[in-house]
Amino acid sequence: MTETSAEATHEHVHGYLAHDDKDKVLKRLRRIEGQVRGLQRMVEEEKYCIDVLTQVSAATKALESVALTLLHDHLTHCVVDAAKQGGPEADRKVREASDAIARLVRS
Repeated sequence: MTETSAEATHEHVHGYLAHDDKDKVLKRLRRIEGQVRGLQRMVEEEKYCIDVLTQVSAATKALESVALTLLHDHLTHCVVDAAKQGGPEADRKVREASDAIARLVRS
């Protein structure tokens, strides 16, 4: 299957996370994965609802933190680079970022 230029450009910008940031994000995601497994155990063991909800809130906040880190890196690399080049790609990157922010705000 042939890649479109948008897909090729999009593929090119996936490496925007600095190595340290990538390691930090992966570490956070592994910790969140552990939190979710803990939530599964809590439900299986029929722990008190409020305690489960408290842990759901903590996991949600942790995911939001990861999302904000990714969004920041996307804005400071992908969007800035596209804006410097201008044209339809810049418009597309701004629209993508705006849509992502809207999804985060709604969640």
